[in-house]
Amino acid sequence: MTDQFIGVDVGTGSARAGVFDQAGTLLSTAKHDIAMHKDSGGIVEQSSTQIWDAVCHATRKAVTEAKIDPAHIRGIGFDATCSMVVRGRDGAPLPVGDPAHPERDVVVWMDHRAIEQAARINVEDHAVLKYVGGAISPEMQTPKLLWLKENRPETYQAAGHFFDLTDFLGWMATDSLARSSCTVTCKWTYLAHECRWDPEYFRAIALGDIADDAFARIGTMIVEPGTALGSGLTAKAAEQLGLVPGTAVAAGLIDAHAGGVGTVGAGGGAEDPTSCLAYVFGTSSCTMTTTRDPAFVPGVWGPYFSAMVPGAWLSEGGQSAAGAAIDHLVSMHPAWTEARQRAQAAGQPLPVWLANTALEASESASDAVFLARDLHVVPEFLGNRAPFADPHARAVVMGQGMDTGTESLVALYVAGICGLGYGLRQIVEIQAAHGAPVGTIAISGGAGQHPLIRQLLADATGLPVETTTCPEPVLLGSAILGAVAAGRFPDIRSAMPAMSRVAQVFQPSGNTVRGVHDRRFDAFLKLQSTARDIRRVTRQVTQ
Repeated sequence: MTDQFIGVDVGTGSARAGVFDQAGTLLSTAKHDIAMHKDSGGIVEQSSTQIWDAVCHATRKAVTEAKIDPAHIRGIGFDATCSMVVRGRDGAPLPVGDPAHPERDVVVWMDHRAIEQAARINVEDHAVLKYVGGAISPEMQTPKLLWLKENRPETYQAAGHFFDLTDFLGWMATDSLARSSCTVTCKWTYLAHECRWDPEYFRAIALGDIADDAFARIGTMIVEPGTALGSGLTAKAAEQLGLVPGTAVAAGLIDAHAGGVGTVGAGGGAEDPTSCLAYVFGTSSCTMTTTRDPAFVPGVWGPYFSAMVPGAWLSEGGQSAAGAAIDHLVSMHPAWTEARQRAQAAGQPLPVWLANTALEASESASDAVFLARDLHVVPEFLGNRAPFADPHARAVVMGQGMDTGTESLVALYVAGICGLGYGLRQIVEIQAAHGAPVGTIAISGGAGQHPLIRQLLADATGLPVETTTCPEPVLLGSAILGAVAAGRFPDIRSAMPAMSRVAQVFQPSGNTVRGVHDRRFDAFLKLQSTARDIRRVTRQVTQ
């Protein structure tokens, strides 16, 4: 029996576990849902206790489904959303919102409560911001820390540990307080290329107590992804997970970055992480571009050192709403209820039904763009993450008539997918102009699995879109970390082509279709720019 490895992915709504062999073959998966609390003011919270329980349920079930001896599991890796977990000095959960709910100790990544704090931090224009694309985002952790200090001082003062969710999982598994260079560099302003925090930044933004405490509450031991944590699984964690004590546990990754590890170095492709952009398309979208040297791209997060591929630099873009943006877009159409009923009757999720219907109405996947006709969508319902770092941006829909049938809903769906593609193209082109070019796109994530979407993205960007053999590349990315921590591979670079393979390449269409997308891309840029101008003018009038 060969060795096996487990990858655990904690997304926004569920925890998933996958069991893999040393060749990267997926043997089994399991999933357990996670609850989420939303409130006005951009509040989104979860319970880390419930998240850990979900991780344990999913892991036990995945091992059972694989019909293997837990003793053959040599390593486990975690990835998670970049949410912030707050625990007391005794390790107990602390409330990040309503004091009556101490179990809600997680500020979820999409929580935008700290918009005002982020704006104040950006006014400081500290040198650290150079490494987050020039502006801090309310999705990142220092604005959220500042919000807690100002609005929940009791929780802030009582906190002994502020974890990124991935690092929290590593702590629960091993008792290690080590943080991954991925999480702290991408979301906490750690300067991995200099192996240090910048105390002057924290003092400048009114978080000087964090620096005065020698950063003990946010991490003093920073390690690269894939590093073995502590002595492996503790006896308690092993019992909870249904595994063996001492099993190697890897320092983890943010979920999107795990998708990058599972795709950009795949065998059968270029096998060069610097030539391939990772595009993780789920509830949100994330683009990750690896470079040998730092590339400073306005509005694109980073450059981050050793945040995904150790020893390399990473530029990170994407949008706060992608799959969620399409869901919201189509829900506003009069035919949404009818389409949902027809999708349920067909046993398909609505997005799949819409994509299938678009394919049936077109001669080819590339020709589906003609269904959109005069419909244009800038799907920035939750702001623009890149390249403008503008959380106040909002969506634009142009060309919508009074049609109420499902045909016009399908057209709107196609226009929305194209809009996401043009936003991706915009990021690709801006990165290339600033020293971070790519030749291919590797796609992962649940919202990007349909062949129509993959072809439309290839056509919209003008770049080939690769898919991997493994249907769960995010889980695979975390399993790769587990394999490295267990010593099966010396490093992530050697593990990627050994455990991941390119399955299919969607080539961009040329001729007429390319011309249509070029013109639609120009329209996208004009609508996006016009929306910013209008918002600027109307705000001046109302102030």
